[in-house]
Amino acid sequence: MHRQEGLEALGFRIVMWGLAALSFVLLLAPSLVVVVVSFTSGYSLKFPPPGYSFRWYVSLLDAWQLQFAAGNSLEIAAATTALSVLLGVPAALAIARSPTARARALDSLFMSPLVLPALSFGLASLMFFSLIGLPVSPLTLVIGHVVVCVPYVMRTTIASVAQLEFSLLESSASLGASRWYTFRRITLPLIRPGILAGAFIAFMSSFDNVPVSLFLRDARTDMLPIRMWQDLEGKLDVSIAAVSGVMIVVTLSLMILMERVAGLSRRLR
Repeated sequence: MHRQEGLEALGFRIVMWGLAALSFVLLLAPSLVVVVVSFTSGYSLKFPPPGYSFRWYVSLLDAWQLQFAAGNSLEIAAATTALSVLLGVPAALAIARSPTARARALDSLFMSPLVLPALSFGLASLMFFSLIGLPVSPLTLVIGHVVVCVPYVMRTTIASVAQLEFSLLESSASLGASRWYTFRRITLPLIRPGILAGAFIAFMSSFDNVPVSLFLRDARTDMLPIRMWQDLEGKLDVSIAAVSGVMIVVTLSLMILMERVAGLSRRLR
């Protein structure tokens, strides 16, 4: 009996480890292929490359369209992150501290953009802005990105507030501290890692967003993911692989930094 249970447990572990390894390969292999191809010495996206060179990374120094699109994406992502933090943190504090059904309903409402299909939301946003007479512009793009990025800030902040010892707040109040002083000196430092983690996720989500940007951008706001997509459709430019390599390295570096600063993996559990 015990031997059978041991074999079943061993079989379960083998299956789970096998599925985990398969998932890891499926997630990691495309990125590795892109990074390897970005060092090709040829003129086509061919794997394995005929040779290796840094020529396509050097070519990015003169790729003004990609640079312009990257600048726009950084500006939109920065504005989106700032507004998402300003809106998401107070909402998270109010919802986390309220046990009422209204708070739960508001929580579900704020999380709904993560459930809706992104393309449907982008089209609906375009129709809404057209209905109220607001033309597509960087403003509408930031508004659309904020709607889909605020839930990330709220979720990580709510997780941090849930781990907060409210006895500390009660002790501060009993010693005569004002609410603002308590928030500034006790609450904010304790939930700062959750805020930083949410801000990081919001920034990356905005920078890499395609569905919302596709509908809400104008001719002046060329976004990097859309520019890469259009270049791949038109000419299969190898420099796009180099851009992808840069983005992968930068993203991994930021993730390592955020893991050290805010404990990103713990905030996402």
